[in-house]
Amino acid sequence: MQERSEEQITSRLLELENEGQAERRVKLTGERYLSLLHDPDNGRSYVFRHGTDDTEGAEIPPQTEFDEYPTTDVAQQAFEEALNESRRAGEVEEEDSTDDIGDFESSGAEVRDLFADSDEDELSVDPVISEEEEPSRDPVISEEEEP
Repeated sequence: MQERSEEQITSRLLELENEGQAERRVKLTGERYLSLLHDPDNGRSYVFRHGTDDTEGAEIPPQTEFDEYPTTDVAQQAFEEALNESRRAGEVEEEDSTDDIGDFESSGAEVRDLFADSDEDELSVDPVISEEEEPSRDPVISEEEEP
């Protein structure tokens, strides 16, 4: 297997995180994040630190760094150490954070509100069909039922 560059690994880790694949994710002060990720493509695990992306995927966020580990157990220990260090420094804002996950390129289709007042998607309704009158639904009276 070909070795990936640091930029390729960083892009892959951002992609995994945006897909919600982080095993653990902590929001730190200053709009920074600490994540534990496992890449199923190469079997490696990572402790990933990064800021938010203001360029909508065009650039890697500044101060982005990662540490690569051969097993998930070693990566989990390293993540716990980094998390404890961040706690001691008073940098932890929220554990198990989902803030800022996804961007315009990797997020999926917009999900309709479960409590929307309409079940129809305005983009897929055919106006010609929907404006036609509904056929009359008068009950059919059989000959046996007539008085």
